[in-house]
Amino acid sequence: MYKPLLKEKYDKEIIQALRDEHNYANIMEVPKLVKINLNQGVGAAVGDKKLVDTAVEEMSLIAGQRAVATYSKKAISNFKLREEMPIGAKVTLRGDQMYEFLHRLVSVALPRVRDFQGVSDKGFDGRGNYSMGVTEQIIFPEIDIDKVNRINGMNITFVTTAKTDVECMSLLKALGIPFKKN
Repeated sequence: MYKPLLKEKYDKEIIQALRDEHNYANIMEVPKLVKINLNQGVGAAVGDKKLVDTAVEEMSLIAGQRAVATYSKKAISNFKLREEMPIGAKVTLRGDQMYEFLHRLVSVALPRVRDFQGVSDKGFDGRGNYSMGVTEQIIFPEIDIDKVNRINGMNITFVTTAKTDVECMSLLKALGIPFKKN
């Protein structure tokens, strides 16, 4: 049966390395990646509904799993926003697809970012989760740059079972996420 490379690496090397680093008594205490959420807000969708459909298609290509449109919860007249209006796209990755996406993000997409120095270490939430932003969706090789009519960014959130930010950071570093050097 097929097993993603990053999942194999986690099972064979990372669990033991984290166990030694943080002195976990039980193997079940070692933090693991639960899911990755991708979220893209399309502010210009208020004027053009087709932009949300395009965002859903692009997000589906990037994630390898069907994305869904997100809808506004309440009306805001200053933004010309009505209730239940499509305003973005989201997808949640778990299991093998999560590890495949993380591998593509680290090995292919992030190195394509112009002047890349590493991802910021300021995106931790205090409960062992990490969020980062990507300014352009065209860094992913699945997106054909000739067919892109609008450049959008997206938020990527890594949800882990880590209890603290330090544990989460060591897990994400072990999985290959390049943090900035201070």
